[in-house]
Amino acid sequence: MSLDTLQDFGGLTVLERGWLSSNNTLIHAASGEGGALLVDTGHVNHAPQTLALVQRALRGQPLLGIVNTHLHSDHCGGNATLQRVHGVPLHIPPGQADAVARWDESQLSYRATGQRVDRYAAQQVLTPGQTLHAAGRDWPGWQVLAAPGHDPHSVMLFNADTGVLLSADALWGNGFGVVFPEVEGEPGFDDVEAVLDLIASLPVRAVVPGHGAPFTDVAAALDRARSRLAVFRARPEKHARYAFKALVKYHLMEVGAMPEADVLPWALATPLLAGLLAAQGGADAAQADGWAQAMVEELVQQGAAVRQGGLLLDA
Repeated sequence: MSLDTLQDFGGLTVLERGWLSSNNTLIHAASGEGGALLVDTGHVNHAPQTLALVQRALRGQPLLGIVNTHLHSDHCGGNATLQRVHGVPLHIPPGQADAVARWDESQLSYRATGQRVDRYAAQQVLTPGQTLHAAGRDWPGWQVLAAPGHDPHSVMLFNADTGVLLSADALWGNGFGVVFPEVEGEPGFDDVEAVLDLIASLPVRAVVPGHGAPFTDVAAALDRARSRLAVFRARPEKHARYAFKALVKYHLMEVGAMPEADVLPWALATPLLAGLLAAQGGADAAQADGWAQAMVEELVQQGAAVRQGGLLLDA
């Protein structure tokens, strides 16, 4: 983990985390203004660490508010802790405000993915097309942009004055996040392409992704993302394999280790994974089991997991 300050790009502090927790970005107050805005809060497992990192990065300034680019557990798991300590409002993308208010975990993806998060409350909705307004004031230049694909409700934040894009999981240095609508049997690849086209149309000088280091070679990152998308479109089963492995890996990061014999029962009890198993393995239980075992073997061969005494460990 590193603490990087992008002072040349509009007074941001980027807390580069890893893959269980998303990056966290502080938009610092301009001269004479009262405090900072935090974009994304990481995973609940890391909430105390996120709190400590944010408080260090604030350098004595108050925190005025929190923004979530989308509501996956790696981006919003620290919401409850930071709100409890700082007493600040939370701003979320449109489309899931009612599910948050009712705390419907099936609509919020946490039950479908088998992921943990502490309950949080949102006070305001971000509207694509607006200039970011949070904590009672406008944040000059920061535009809210719809970014469906990885998640139908996701947004990005773009500052035209500095050319900085907070891209969430729509664009990483080497690709983009799992296209969850496709996992659920709905179209999503066209949305990914449209968002990549949108990014290409903007005067972006630097990208702060949801995971990984900030980067400035935007054209190269877009080329890599388009190549990845072309492969997934041509071979949807490759995206299914990627999604299954990503969700198993994420679970291992969350729990640390699990009996290898429990992987299939856990997957069958996790709706998104069960759907992938049904689609790829068919109705035959042995075939589904074989497909799941093949995915675990690939994780081990790729160095993403380790076998030890009947356990599957995160690596």
